Amino acid sequence: MNAKKLVIAIDGPAASGKSTTARLVAERLGYLHVDTGAMYRAITLKVLKFGLKPDDVGNVGRLLTSTRVELQRTNDSVRVLLDGEDVTEGIRTAEVTKAVSAVSQIRQVREAMVREQRKMAEGQGIVLEGRDIGTIVFPKAHLKIFMVANLEARARRRQDELKAKGINANTRLILEEIQERDELDTTRDESPLKRAADAIELDNSNLTINEQVEFVLKKAKRLLEQNEVK
Repeated sequence: MNAKKLVIAIDGPAASGKSTTARLVAERLGYLHVDTGAMYRAITLKVLKFGLKPDDVGNVGRLLTSTRVELQRTNDSVRVLLDGEDVTEGIRTAEVTKAVSAVSQIRQVREAMVREQRKMAEGQGIVLEGRDIGTIVFPKAHLKIFMVANLEARARRRQDELKAKGINANTRLILEEIQERDELDTTRDESPLKRAADAIELDNSNLTINEQVEFVLKKAKRLLEQNEVK
């Protein structure tokens, strides 16, 4: 990794704004954006298609041996491919959302995805977002951001996302879903969600997307200007 190829880790809970921020930061820097959550969702989609239970460790582990998840960069987006099929939209269903936390807790799944994520950083600048990037995937990332927001702001964002897709969701149910996901993510045995000791916390409850992006870009550019990247 050299001075022109930062590894930027953006972690945070569900609906904290990390995906949009990571994507825009990557675009501004000309880096690859890796939505690690999308990779786990792709595995989950296959698990469901095969009729497996999300917590069936043995069968899910065996399924991995014949599974290929790729992120394909296009001009204006990154597409998610599962065994060569574009599943970018299919991984965002309610069924996948409900099951992904259980699937992502399986050790074999996490180990396989971490290997792929590390390969993606070879020879290029990269912005990864997820829940264990700064602690497990890239503990030596050049820049670590831990994004947080209050529950109301996160629920509002999730509701706006669903409305944009023509889905009217109950606010109370969204709040409960986020709280349940937080509990699962922070208490799981494998790679729980937590802030890395050297991560910079960014509370974006009252920030615009542009303000979030500029915050991260300022930190990244300062590293490059000061030649602090090794």
